[in-house]
Amino acid sequence: MAKQRALITETEREQLAGEHGDQRKYEATSRIRRRINEEMSTDVEVLEEYNPDLLEELREVVCEGE
Repeated sequence: MAKQRALITETEREQLAGEHGDQRKYEATSRIRRRINEEMSTDVEVLEEYNPDLLEELREVVCEGE
């Protein structure tokens, strides 16, 4: 089975690490921020309504260590 991304693509991981220069790092940050603010909030709403158990699993992963 092919590896899938969750929030950040493999290329964006490289860009965030600075492997492709500052401009690419800035662009990747902007794309990821947009996904968090727009797409992730919608996903959370859907999970909250239709599958709260999955939402709890997500929270456990994201909030681990808090």
